[in-house]
Amino acid sequence: MTHPIPSPGLIRPAGFDPTAQPILPGAPLPPLPPECLQLDYIRQAFARSIDWRVEPLFAQAFLPDNPALAQARQAAVLMPLVQRDTGLHVLFTRRAAHLHDHAGQISFPGGRIESSDADAVAAAIRETREEIGVDQRFVQIMGVQPALLTTTRFVMTPVVGELLPGFQIAADQSEVAEVFEVPLGVLMDPTQHHLHQLQTSWGHGRCYFSVSWQSYFIWGATAILIRNFYYFLAASAGVPIRAQ
Repeated sequence: MTHPIPSPGLIRPAGFDPTAQPILPGAPLPPLPPECLQLDYIRQAFARSIDWRVEPLFAQAFLPDNPALAQARQAAVLMPLVQRDTGLHVLFTRRAAHLHDHAGQISFPGGRIESSDADAVAAAIRETREEIGVDQRFVQIMGVQPALLTTTRFVMTPVVGELLPGFQIAADQSEVAEVFEVPLGVLMDPTQHHLHQLQTSWGHGRCYFSVSWQSYFIWGATAILIRNFYYFLAASAGVPIRAQ
């Protein structure tokens, strides 16, 4: 059974449409060198010790000394990289429309860490098998990114891994409506990262990132993890980033 992962920093009012909220202006971050979008480079980046910082807007949700992290429920997702003839892609799922929570939302395969899981990596691999049918022998783990604390008190650990040639998709249709891939070059293009603001009925401004590709609108926690992966690769390549 897969447990949904909520988006951080956003309380969704009734009738909320994430695609319709205004985009805040801002200077785009610098582009990544082309070599950053290659599997060998990403493997080597995870093998090194890299000093990098998470997305500043949500930095508080990533602090390892945040006492709420120890008290929150633990979850893990897999960011699956797939090598295609046209370049490196990232695999996503779209949740089934009939689900009560986060229906139709785009996410990485993942869910709650169970007591039977050795760690976040084991949970991400298990959930990937349960959700989309990819067997463990086709998942090659590269590394783990900083865990994100969500507003509904989940600590979501992103695990980055390659799906090896020969893997097959067999989605659990009770939970997954669609499995699709997006070019990594699109996701790592900072001009495609949009910051939205929602004004709630309480007068509090809530922000979230989004990335669009074709008919897909990726936002919330998933978009923050994409944004963090950009920061990681930028630091690995020595790309200078000014404070936003």
